[in-house]
Amino acid sequence: MTPQALDVRSFTVGPVQENAYIVRPAGAPDAVLVDPGEEPERLLRAIEDLAVKIEAILITHCHFDHIGAVAPLARATGAPVYCPEIERPILADIMRWVPYEGFGPYESYEADHTLSGGERLTLAGLDIDVLLTPGHSPGHLTYAIALTPAPAGGAEPPASTRAGAERALLSGDVLFQGSVGRTDLPGGDWPTLERSLGRLLDTFAPQTIVYPGHMGVTTLARELATNPFLGELRSARQPSVAQAAPARSPAGS
Repeated sequence: MTPQALDVRSFTVGPVQENAYIVRPAGAPDAVLVDPGEEPERLLRAIEDLAVKIEAILITHCHFDHIGAVAPLARATGAPVYCPEIERPILADIMRWVPYEGFGPYESYEADHTLSGGERLTLAGLDIDVLLTPGHSPGHLTYAIALTPAPAGGAEPPASTRAGAERALLSGDVLFQGSVGRTDLPGGDWPTLERSLGRLLDTFAPQTIVYPGHMGVTTLARELATNPFLGELRSARQPSVAQAAPARSPAGS
């Protein structure tokens, strides 16, 4: 099976500067929309400009800056919404969970499907593994999308396809360029987040591309080498070259 490129379009939206993504196999007519947090009109214009049909809306976690535009976009596109199972009540009653004044109002939405990690999805011609990566929020999910098309009939793709080198991660607020998701919001927990980061590093190849929920695109290798919050994980993997990590505040909401 010949590897195929992903077409990943990033749109930084809203006052918290969250990254929403339209993802499809290069040149394909169907796509998935990941974490539409704000500015639904802008995202709809992008969908129209790309001339794609949104087959599904995927949510990494239910903090308001990642779900604020879910309801209007689900209504406009007719796409089903996939939501972390234990965070479904937040999507269904968004404003109750907005921790800061001056944000919203946002329209709530009842998720069409829930995910708890371990699922495999085939949507818009994409082979997607759903990974449970809590720590920033209790039900946080990361989506690992293969760079090869899913085989017909539900057959397993080749081992090389699932090894990580040919996958991209939609990481939400688990890992950023030079930072990680904050753990001081309700349900956050640093040891849990560190374990989630360790599992990503152990599962996927160093060159795996990471499309985060805030800030710029990065790779696992770059973050393992330079991210100050990965200091202990770096020491465990590269004890001879590990350096003490400077104190910094985590990012993301």
